[in-house]
Amino acid sequence: MTQALAAPRPAASRWAQFYALTKPRVVQLIVFCALIGVLLAQPGWPDWRLAGAAVLGIWLVASAAAAFNCLVEQQIDRRMQRTAWRPTAKGDLTTPVTLAFSALLCAAGSAVLYFWVNPLTMWLTFATFVGYAVIYTVILKPLTPQNIVIGGASGAMPPVLGWAAMRGEVGPEALMLCLIIFLWTPPHFWALALYRVEDYRKAGLPMLPITHGPEFTRLQVLLYTFVLFAATLLPFIHGMSSWIYLAAAVVLGAMFTGYAWQLWRNYSDALARKTFRFSIWHLSLLFAALLLDHYLSPWLSRVVA
Repeated sequence: MTQALAAPRPAASRWAQFYALTKPRVVQLIVFCALIGVLLAQPGWPDWRLAGAAVLGIWLVASAAAAFNCLVEQQIDRRMQRTAWRPTAKGDLTTPVTLAFSALLCAAGSAVLYFWVNPLTMWLTFATFVGYAVIYTVILKPLTPQNIVIGGASGAMPPVLGWAAMRGEVGPEALMLCLIIFLWTPPHFWALALYRVEDYRKAGLPMLPITHGPEFTRLQVLLYTFVLFAATLLPFIHGMSSWIYLAAAVVLGAMFTGYAWQLWRNYSDALARKTFRFSIWHLSLLFAALLLDHYLSPWLSRVVA
């Protein structure tokens, strides 16, 4: 028999393609930040059924936004070495299939949040989906070098979503966490853009190193780390955390600023890559310290008393 028709892909390969659409590493950080909001919203341990439903719903909608992003940017992804492997860029998944997959995830996540958590969290999460998948991806990213700054508002929302899930409201503590992520986003992505500048140039995206040059971008990275450093002190100043978190915030902030200073004074692609990677550790460890402080400080207070 002739092999005129290609052999069907194995099921595992197809599932792997759908999984890749959800940008799992990015979504993991989103879910982690949302979980921080869930756990910090109340003293002691949360209602795990409510917390689990919140995390599940946020994960589904975030995955839907990532899949929609892959769909919209498939032409751009084909021109970038970093993203050319994505199933939409390679043509492994068609536009109707990808759109249906994204819609299904978004609908399922919204239903979980509406019926098992609360309507406020559902609407905030859906607004975040629109902010990232439509306002940032479709409008801002191809139009302005400030796309990361403006679009960072949607990426900074996960702690607010987690907080709203547990309390049914948005408090100042959640907004402080949102502000930290909002200020963290530009130096994080601009460090990546510095050593991937040719990729972005080929894709035709107006990233800051292309429109304003690498020197200006490196200065912006440094200035943002200064402002970010100050913002990370707000939980302690507000009384949301104690000295445990403050020590971690000072050490991590000094390290991030140190990387940015070196990047500004003595640039290399290797250093930009290290700065980008450290920025992920910075945010992860910062919020982990906040969580440790949340549970450990009351116990230490009782021991000392």
